[in-house]
Amino acid sequence: MTFFRFEDPWLLLFFLIVPYLAFKTRNSVTINYSSIAILQKVRSTRVDILSALPLILRLLAVSLIVLALARPQEGHKSTEILSVGVDIMLALDTSGSMQALDFIKDEKRDTRLAMVKDVVADFIENRPNDRMGMIVFGSEAYTQCPLTLDQGILQSFLSKLEIGMAGDATAIGSAIGIAVKRLKDLESESKLIILLTDGRSNAGNLAPLQAAQTAKAFGIKIHTIAVGTHGEAPFLVNSIFGQRYVYQKVDIDEDTLKEISELTGGQYFRATDLESLKEIYKQIDQMEKSEVKILDHSEYTDLFHYFLIPGILLLLLEISLSNTVLRRIP
Repeated sequence: MTFFRFEDPWLLLFFLIVPYLAFKTRNSVTINYSSIAILQKVRSTRVDILSALPLILRLLAVSLIVLALARPQEGHKSTEILSVGVDIMLALDTSGSMQALDFIKDEKRDTRLAMVKDVVADFIENRPNDRMGMIVFGSEAYTQCPLTLDQGILQSFLSKLEIGMAGDATAIGSAIGIAVKRLKDLESESKLIILLTDGRSNAGNLAPLQAAQTAKAFGIKIHTIAVGTHGEAPFLVNSIFGQRYVYQKVDIDEDTLKEISELTGGQYFRATDLESLKEIYKQIDQMEKSEVKILDHSEYTDLFHYFLIPGILLLLLEISLSNTVLRRIP
């Protein structure tokens, strides 16, 4: 980051000299006449401009010299992170059931996935010093974004999530397994998986609890979040009469999600609306704070000569003109 500053800004008070010089020079009298009416009539505009030129040069010169005395500097600031924060893998369910419309924002319904994307985006933004990655799962699970400190890239991948992009089923065990694979060999103080789902594991070759055992072996904590209202949730479907709402029972395997969290030292959460979902991510954000040491390096380049040299040249030019072609009599 580049910025501009004055090393001695108090010296800018000398700018008060500029209006004083202008006033004093303008009101100075060199020759006394009983009347100068006749001379004023023959005085041309060109003479007025030339007579004011030395004063203008002098004021500019003084202004530049005052700026030079205040020592203008161009600064370059860089930030160095000395210790790594928490390594976090976000495992997000994009199965077909995430199109349920049981969450409301500003009195409007939207899919669970759309609401989740908004909340997760805020969570990412609040943790600039942590490496984060993203796992997407449905019938299959894959890495949508590897661990990175570049929030822009992660936010871009998050914005591109779509319902059904990994299939319509729910492979929770596979999602945990891939997240563990991404985290297990990293040397960091804390490794964390935040798994969000709205269903029951019904796909994949790896059982959720077996994957959780592996995570525990590598010291990886898993927080699980179940998304969905209690009872039935509305889905928008197409029929011969147009689009209409159909209510289906919410089937979330809360027991398994609780076991996964307890086994790995994490916590289980249930989000039944948008506000509770926001609160859950706020709680996780507070729980998983890490002390990150940051060093700020600032380097300054003096710029005073860019003001001092022109100021001296203008002052010499003013003196030269005032004593030659623009000399006043007497």
